[in-house]
Amino acid sequence: MNTLIKVIRTEQMKLKRSPVWIAFLTLPAISAFFGTFNYLNNLDLLKSEWFSLWSQHSLFLCYFFMPALIGTYCSCLWRLEHTRHNWHSFLTAPVPRLTLYLGKLFHAVLMTVLSSVWIFTLFYVCGRLCGIQAPFPAAASEWFVCGIAGGTAICCVQLYISLMIRSFALPVGIALAGGIGGLFMTSKGFGLYYPYSLYSMGMRANNPQREIDLVSFCVNSAAYIVVFAGLSVFYLHKHEMAAG
Repeated sequence: MNTLIKVIRTEQMKLKRSPVWIAFLTLPAISAFFGTFNYLNNLDLLKSEWFSLWSQHSLFLCYFFMPALIGTYCSCLWRLEHTRHNWHSFLTAPVPRLTLYLGKLFHAVLMTVLSSVWIFTLFYVCGRLCGIQAPFPAAASEWFVCGIAGGTAICCVQLYISLMIRSFALPVGIALAGGIGGLFMTSKGFGLYYPYSLYSMGMRANNPQREIDLVSFCVNSAAYIVVFAGLSVFYLHKHEMAAG
């Protein structure tokens, strides 16, 4: 446990001055601005207050911005290892590969959680500014928790992609394409089986009253987490032997 804490602190130092925080603040804010603008300009059609506002906030955010944001987080976490000739030092560090991986996964998930907190904060503030007086919807707590579960699955997929591909931008592009594909897969009824759809489905993007099979959602999210975490650790073990 002490080793894991040290690894987490090391990863924290790498992210401390990273420009990723700019994306963290701006992308959800842009989505909230346009979502609120659309809501205010369609009040004659959008009459469900909080639910209607969320349908506008979440559409572009969950299918486009958030997958790309998670992809950016994961690329940042591997960037130092892929540059400055640090790859060999990383692979030969006297630390279990699983521990090194968990340090990166911890921060990817933490950034996803913080992003979701920021997203719901913007949602609440925008709702009050729009004059919505009704109590904040209790269902938002389920959206939040399910969003974190689906987001963690995307984190594991993107950490694996960013581990294999040393480019910073290409994995982010893959994440963006994955999010767009998630919109298609959800529309065809296959969202629960596609990793990039899990975040948007958990957050009930564009359809706050959508019912999902929570058991299947949790099982599929856990499956993607375990499989891609396992692939990443196996990849590190394989290249550790080659580096040694």
